[in-house]
Amino acid sequence: MLDVCLLGTGGTMPLPGRWLTSLVLRCNGRSLLIDAGEGTQIAARAAGWSFKNLDTICLTHLHADHTAGLPGLLLTMGNMERTEPVTLVGPRGTARLLEAVKVIAPELAFPVWPIELAEGEEQTIPLGDWELTAFPVRHTVPCLGYRVEVPRRGKFDPQRALAAGIPKPLWKRLQQGECVDGYTPDQVLGPPRPGIRMVYATDTRPVKPLYRAARGADLLICEGMYGEQDKLSKAKETCHMTFREAARIARESGAKELWLTHFSPSLSRPEDFLGEAAAVFPGAKLGVPGRTVTLRFPE
Repeated sequence: MLDVCLLGTGGTMPLPGRWLTSLVLRCNGRSLLIDAGEGTQIAARAAGWSFKNLDTICLTHLHADHTAGLPGLLLTMGNMERTEPVTLVGPRGTARLLEAVKVIAPELAFPVWPIELAEGEEQTIPLGDWELTAFPVRHTVPCLGYRVEVPRRGKFDPQRALAAGIPKPLWKRLQQGECVDGYTPDQVLGPPRPGIRMVYATDTRPVKPLYRAARGADLLICEGMYGEQDKLSKAKETCHMTFREAARIARESGAKELWLTHFSPSLSRPEDFLGEAAAVFPGAKLGVPGRTVTLRFPE
């Protein structure tokens, strides 16, 4: 299963009750953070989440409303006596950003390993229990969306194990994906079963890579900078989206659920415009700080 918590939903600047963009995911006790806008630590504490087991931080792009919370977050993790490394994934310039962070956080007790992803192509990074795929989106600077998938192995077949003469004490390890004493998991497992897919994209226009990434997603968390449809020209000018555009992506990609996020400071009451999205994708939800869901494997 995959736990998902939307920490911040604001774009550009924080507002009372609306922290800047951030999302945290948890699988098998390990955590991954996407974006670290100002107020991320406060939002996490309010939602009851800890960064103690945070392994990976992903940045969609390097604008301040997605990165300004990073120095304080790393310092807090250091104060928790962390020694394990953290991987920092992002677009071109991420390593330079990390060097700037070290100016005010120079003595971290753990290493931070930056991974800069190439522009204009989809790239997958295996992260143990989950797969992280970055895909290009269109903003005013290099920007990425992220798809996080939790794969699911095939069902264990005891009859195949018996037919292959595999000793029973080895079954559990093979079932868990290990190769043991010359035996391999494919000897006892059926074909892979459907896993879990979550997609996150902010600061973009509707683009083909986003439609592809969101295909069949269990949850699409997508930017809706503007609720008002008369702001469409503004959205195009600034490389953002309206509620209706985000809802169209969810509908046409076959996503099961949509959360809108990354609201403009001018959008003081997003709930007044939820109908704009619901008219296109019924059941669309507004992101609110602390909104949480546990995504489970289909039966």
